Amino acid sequence: MMPNGSWRLPQLPECLPPLPTTVVGSYSVPEWLERLKTEYYQRRISAAHLDEIHEVAIKAALKDQERAGIDIVSDGELRRDNDIDYFLARIPGVHIAQRAKADYYDYYEATAQAPLPEDTGLPGNKAPLGLAADFAFTRAQTDKPVKFSFTGPFSLSRRIGGTAYPGPDGQAELVRALARLLNAEARALHEAGARMLQIDEPFLAGYPERAELAIEAVNIVTDGVPATWALHVCYGNRHARPSWEGHYDFLFPAVLGARVDQITLEFARKGLDDLRLLPQHGWDRSLGFGVIDVKSAAVETPELVAARIRRALEYVPPERLMINPDCGLRHLAPEVARGKLRAMVAGATIVRAELGSGEGDR
Repeated sequence: MMPNGSWRLPQLPECLPPLPTTVVGSYSVPEWLERLKTEYYQRRISAAHLDEIHEVAIKAALKDQERAGIDIVSDGELRRDNDIDYFLARIPGVHIAQRAKADYYDYYEATAQAPLPEDTGLPGNKAPLGLAADFAFTRAQTDKPVKFSFTGPFSLSRRIGGTAYPGPDGQAELVRALARLLNAEARALHEAGARMLQIDEPFLAGYPERAELAIEAVNIVTDGVPATWALHVCYGNRHARPSWEGHYDFLFPAVLGARVDQITLEFARKGLDDLRLLPQHGWDRSLGFGVIDVKSAAVETPELVAARIRRALEYVPPERLMINPDCGLRHLAPEVARGKLRAMVAGATIVRAELGSGEGDR
């Protein structure tokens, strides 16, 4: 798993078909779960009660993915309120003065007044976020391969204020400290059996000039963890709207130095023009190809999905192409999310048949 030139193909489970399908991470949050999460923050239900609710929701999300025919499933990130707070609330040294929320999806106001501790102080446990337990629960609910995702250090750093890291390089030091903590979590996840891990950097597109720092931090996270690693970079998905616009040029050439097996990018909403960047910059690893627009409630047809996949095969060989939505499905209604996943699987099935007969060779 070395950068550009000496990379190995990821060791995916042998049971996977060509053009395997997966999800980026989050799954549809039904209205009843949104309501109960908010009631927890307004102290109407207990944390223990909410944990039980989350387990029920995760089991349902897994069942939806299985019935749709998804090859590599996730827990839907349903324990998490948004892409940030679940992690910041567990990081030693991060202070959150007000933990009540008017709405569960709101962001905490988090600060760090002193450098984050390198040693968490937990005997025998330097992974205080508890992500390994989350993975173990999911692993026990399904026979499908499981991908586990978590927000990366650069994006986490954008929601931490305070005076802990002053000076011109302070922000970079905070990012590196967060990366070291996430590396400990990744090691614990691997020990728990996680073999497919994904780092999400939803804020990076808003700070393209920091791409090199973000990639440096990614390499700290993945260091010494022999999983199949993906890096997901999107343009934001806040309330089903993009936070930024642009093209993926900013990722290159920095991302060529990332010690990851795959980059997972959005194409359905933005169009397919950025596929040109892969051969242009010599990207010779896997692509997680976004074929489903998660910011639209319109369900794609299998034929549209298949057409997008055929276009991607002009740039990436089938053994290096994985099929997924642009981003998480959090903001879609459950019936829409299910319909989009079914269409994605059906579109991939069409192209698999073409590849098998030689018609889809590129």
